[in-house]
Amino acid sequence: MTLVYASELKRFSAGERKYAFLIPSSMVLELDNEVRSILDALEDGPKPIEALTTSPGAEGALRELARVGAVHRDGAPDIPLTQLATPPEPPPLSTIVLNVTNSCNLSCRYCYEYGEDRLEEPAPAQVMSVETARQSVDTLFAESGRNDKLQITFFGGETLLNFKVIGPTVDYARQRAREEGKFVDFSLTTNATLLTRKISQWLADNRIGVTVSIDGPKEIQDSMRVYGKTGMGSYDIVAPRIKELLSIYTTRPIGARVTLTSKVIDVPKIFHHLTEEMGFYEVGFAPVTSSTGLDYAIDGNGLDQLLEQFRALGERYVEAALAGKYLGFANLSDMLGEIHEGVAKAYPCGAGLGLLGVAPGGEIGLCHRFAGSGDHDFGHVKTGVDASKRIEHLERGHIDKRIDCSTCWVRSLCSGGCYHEAQVRYGDRFRPNLHYCDWIREWTAMGLEVYAKLLDGNPEFLDRFDQRKVA
Repeated sequence: MTLVYASELKRFSAGERKYAFLIPSSMVLELDNEVRSILDALEDGPKPIEALTTSPGAEGALRELARVGAVHRDGAPDIPLTQLATPPEPPPLSTIVLNVTNSCNLSCRYCYEYGEDRLEEPAPAQVMSVETARQSVDTLFAESGRNDKLQITFFGGETLLNFKVIGPTVDYARQRAREEGKFVDFSLTTNATLLTRKISQWLADNRIGVTVSIDGPKEIQDSMRVYGKTGMGSYDIVAPRIKELLSIYTTRPIGARVTLTSKVIDVPKIFHHLTEEMGFYEVGFAPVTSSTGLDYAIDGNGLDQLLEQFRALGERYVEAALAGKYLGFANLSDMLGEIHEGVAKAYPCGAGLGLLGVAPGGEIGLCHRFAGSGDHDFGHVKTGVDASKRIEHLERGHIDKRIDCSTCWVRSLCSGGCYHEAQVRYGDRFRPNLHYCDWIREWTAMGLEVYAKLLDGNPEFLDRFDQRKVA
């Protein structure tokens, strides 16, 4: 007797239409009556194949469910996914993040570089040289393999403190791209304090992707993002510079990145100010990365509050999308894109996988947050990437090694969470971020509900996620 088992899945709906999210493949299926009947029958355990194929269309429905991995026979693997296997060797790089300086003219208390949660004591002020930046570019191309679309991100400290190295690096990388027959895109993160009309025009002329770190209106911005020497707030400095940038640079969307702390969890107010009053295309919110006990750390009550505010903003997102309009809630858009693409993660992010960071002195790190932090270095741009360390990282960081995640239904989208946050909170970058597991599950469930509503009400809106290309 052949038994049929249901694979791991989570069911959800939008109106009368029913769906299933397959785990760990991240595939979304719409369930017709035949399929629903089969899955209903399997909810309380496996059934003989004969018991599931009594109606005329059941045999075809069962074959289709087996084809996509929603059911499997006794002894067969549950949705075998080769893309979740540990790579036999480090995959080619697609992205490198250059920390062109470790200095900053602001002194944000929550900063992972200079705040209370830094991994190492602050190094002496450093700026990346043009030579080191070129060596970093060479490293990216040398490690890129068959990847023909590459990304270089300029970061800090405050990136624009070393603006003089960015232009020559862009020119050099474009020259290398022409020689190699590849395409390279550029992005930059800035706190906007040093923006000038000349810099804004250069960014626009060179189509550099720009993200501005800003926490919201004046009273929110000035509560944490202050100048180090004087303690003066930064809003009055950055606001006119941002507005000038947005007026000059109109050919590529510019987004804002907000760090949320226990002091300020007011997503609606921040979002309205940054989009409606300042003119940003979209806004991404990041709860502060911190260890416990700090007065700005977000606790369980704060996460509950944040989820409710995200839910309210998500309802506005749906309302706009059903009308064919885009509301720039970047967190929700990113998740919808992953759901739509069927992203199944073996790792929480690209750090050490397709992305590496480079410190001002040329040390190669797991990502920009780890670059120059000693034990987490992966080589140097003068000598190359240490492949053995990347392999060790990929083996230890794989979702299959995270036992705490093995039964979680969102593991294919989360894969344990941020390495840096785990290092800060637990002293081990490979530990799952268990302190926000419930939050991630509820947030992902909300994303699936939104996805279903859009499938039901305006599926054409989801076309924007079919092929997310460099703008």
